[in-house]
Amino acid sequence: MTSDSTMQHIATFCGQCSCGCPELWIDPDAPEERRVVITDDFGQRVQMSLGQLADLVSDIKEGVLDGLLTAK
Repeated sequence: MTSDSTMQHIATFCGQCSCGCPELWIDPDAPEERRVVITDDFGQRVQMSLGQLADLVSDIKEGVLDGLLTAK
């Protein structure tokens, strides 16, 4: 695992508290398939490629996940 000091912070999701909100990072030293890093407030990580992130963003823009927010 690459040192966190080389990672570039992209976004914090929430940021309205001090609980360690989920964050999006780019790790330029990681292998291409693990360059994108999403951390959660429990100290866990998800790593993916930029291509996988692009697919996720595309799905979100197309509304694929909208049902999750309106589910009852």
